[in-house]
Amino acid sequence: MSRPRTSRRITLAIPAALGAFVLTALPAFATSSPAQIATSKTNGVTYLKSLQAADGSYAGAGLSNEWAFTTFAAAGTAVVDVYPGGDTTKNARTVYRNLLSTAGWPQASPVVTDYERGTLNAYAAGIDPARVSASRNLIAHVYSYWQTAEPGYFGPSGNFNGTVFAALALRGAKTQGGANRIPQALTDSLVTRIRANQHVDGGWTFQKGEGNPTVLNSASDVDMTGAAMAALCVSGVPNTDTDVVQAKNFLKSTLVSGTGAFNSLYGVNTSSNGWGVAGLNACGFNPQTGDFLTGSGKTPIDFLIANQYNPAGGFKYKPADTSPTAYASIDALRAVAGGGFTTAPPAPVTPGAPQWVAQSTFTAGTATKLALTVDDGAGNLKVCSVSFTPSGTTTTLGDVLGAAVTSAAPSGCVTSVTPSSGTGTITAVNGKANSGSNTWKVSVDGSAFAGAARDKVINVGDTIALRWGV
Repeated sequence: MSRPRTSRRITLAIPAALGAFVLTALPAFATSSPAQIATSKTNGVTYLKSLQAADGSYAGAGLSNEWAFTTFAAAGTAVVDVYPGGDTTKNARTVYRNLLSTAGWPQASPVVTDYERGTLNAYAAGIDPARVSASRNLIAHVYSYWQTAEPGYFGPSGNFNGTVFAALALRGAKTQGGANRIPQALTDSLVTRIRANQHVDGGWTFQKGEGNPTVLNSASDVDMTGAAMAALCVSGVPNTDTDVVQAKNFLKSTLVSGTGAFNSLYGVNTSSNGWGVAGLNACGFNPQTGDFLTGSGKTPIDFLIANQYNPAGGFKYKPADTSPTAYASIDALRAVAGGGFTTAPPAPVTPGAPQWVAQSTFTAGTATKLALTVDDGAGNLKVCSVSFTPSGTTTTLGDVLGAAVTSAAPSGCVTSVTPSSGTGTITAVNGKANSGSNTWKVSVDGSAFAGAARDKVINVGDTIALRWGV
């Protein structure tokens, strides 16, 4: 996710109760041991808990620490188990869900990365991102930024990270049952754009490179390379794939032998290091062996832990810094814990707290959105968010498609449906009719495609995919 390189580096103080700032000493010529990693995780989680406000919040105006939720999950701590002063009613998950549900979230002029950030962190917190509330469906919000003129991009294509994080969010935030909620055609479209933006040196930057030889031949950065390679891998691309291997080799080429750090465009720092390691973790590469063990016996994990204060648990942003920062600590600990860019929520230990929370039904009269794709089988994929107001606790596929004709973003996702009323089988969409065994079929939340009928029941938060074919 694109982030400012200055404001997010503001130093934060740690409460004195957390202990003195003592940097971890690592033995020479050795990778970090399981015990050192376990200690780093324990102390790091303690530090992240200290960032919680008295009202239970991590997110709000200005710098947001909600990314801590992806780190908590990677470290094995349920977000619902994080609460101030023993008050479980102020647990971080409930407070965050309430924030996401407000009409004013995320901001007056939102961008796609706002909803991608929300999706990744809600998922890690155990909030179904498609079912935050009766009115909030984060998956549908992301769909609304599909670029019709440049299929495969989400948000303005010049801000390439919006597309990378669309893949991370839409493929990384699975259903509660662990299924991929989006259709393969959408995944393939995202993967194609990510591949097209890979630089000659094997990495990526936040800038669009596709069709621009100057950009494609420029130096990549560690941060975006970690995110982009993770996006490929969570999208099902194997780590033996040429583009993934090239990304791994780019990260290897930036290693600093004496410390194990990645030398990023922004200098040696723990946040960039964390993003690079997160990419390796997501793709199943061990950041402590083989290509990532330097001639001096150092690894990227060694570098991160060497810049952690213990027992206080926070991480420096740069080695020369004299105190930890929240954002660097979030990025670094996520990587040390073995996480990618989101992780399924761990089981809570708070009595009675469920692993997941989600809106269970539509609320009649409350406006909402659903995510919809329409694949005509000829390579013309349409993606949109459908706005409508349900009249009951469920709706039907016919009603959703009818609403899509007039209330889809982007528009044009559905222009016509046959029949236009009733309960029967759908025989044509956008003028393309069933033909022999090639018919319109529907999938919901990644289920197997089956014959599409107008009366098919659609529930709150369902991710709907229509496809013409066998």
